[in-house]
Amino acid sequence: MFGELESLLDLPKKAEVRNVHGIPGMGLSNTPQAVMPHNLYQDNSFTIPNVANPAEFARTNFGVAPWENHSRDNHQDIKFAKGTTTLAFKFNDGIIVAVDSRSTMGPYIASQTVKKVIEINPFLLGTMAGGAADCAFWERNLGMQARMYELRNKERISVAAASKLLANTMMQYKGYGLSMGTMITGWDKTGPQLYYVDDDGQRLQATGDMPLFSVGSGSTYAYGVLDAGYRPDLTSEEAVELGRRAIYHATHRDAFSGGVVRVYHVKEQGWEHKGNWDVSNLHYHYNNGDSFPPPLDPNAGDRVYMAPFNPPSTRAE
Repeated sequence: MFGELESLLDLPKKAEVRNVHGIPGMGLSNTPQAVMPHNLYQDNSFTIPNVANPAEFARTNFGVAPWENHSRDNHQDIKFAKGTTTLAFKFNDGIIVAVDSRSTMGPYIASQTVKKVIEINPFLLGTMAGGAADCAFWERNLGMQARMYELRNKERISVAAASKLLANTMMQYKGYGLSMGTMITGWDKTGPQLYYVDDDGQRLQATGDMPLFSVGSGSTYAYGVLDAGYRPDLTSEEAVELGRRAIYHATHRDAFSGGVVRVYHVKEQGWEHKGNWDVSNLHYHYNNGDSFPPPLDPNAGDRVYMAPFNPPSTRAE
C-alpha cells in the first residue's frame, strides 16, 4: 500500500514536462492530466498559455496592461467587444438585482437567454459582466469557497468576506487577461450588503452615499433612470419596477443589451426571483403609459412573462 502511494506521488517527478506552466496555490495545473492523481483540486485547475512567458503572451494577444498601467483594449491581436447591462441597489427592504440576458460579440448576438445572475448560494448572488466564462467559472469557484467556509466555521460566510475572496483571486490573476465586472450581494448578520469587484482586484462597497451600482455597456442609461427614481424608502413593488424599468431603457438605447429583464430581491430569508420580462413587450407597456406591468404568473416557473401585444394607439392629427 505504501509502495503504491509512493509511486503515485513520484509520477509527476518522473514525467517529462515541457512548456507547461502553472502558479502554485492558484488553481493552475503544471502537471499533465495523464500523470496527475485525482483529487479535490484537479477539477478546479486549468493550464495557462503553453508558452515560456504566459504574462507577456497575454499582454501581446489580449491587450492586458502591465501592472502599473490600467489601460485596456490597446494594440492587441484579439479585441474583445463586450456588452451587457446589470444593476443592483440597496433600499430599506433589501437589495434589488436586475440584469438583461443578451450575449454579444460585437454586432453578433450569440444568445438572448443568458442567465446573468449567478446564484452562488441561497443567500448570495453574483452578476455577470465582461467575459461570460470568467464570471461563471470564478463565481462558481467562489461558491465552493463559501461552502468550505461554512463547513469549517459552522456559519454562513459574510458578503464582505465572499467579495474579498473574489477580489483576492482577481489580484492573483491580474495581468493574465481576465475580463470581469461583477457585483456580489447578499444578506448576512450585518444586514443587506452589496459589493462591486472587477478583474483589476478593485472592490467597492455600496454605502449610504453610493447605494447603487450598474455595470456594462448600457450602464450609463441605467444610471440615468436609477438616479431619477431611486429613494431609500421605496416599497418592494416600486423597487422591482425601478430595476425593471432601468434595464428596459438600457436595452432600448444600447444595442449590446436586450432579451429579457431578470429581477431578484435579496431579503433576510434569502434571495427571491421576482420574474423575467421580455423587453419587447415592456416597450409597449411603457409606451401605453402603464407604470406597472402585470406580475409574473406564479405558476409559470422561470418562463418569460409574455405581455399581450398592444400596439400604441393611433393619434389623431
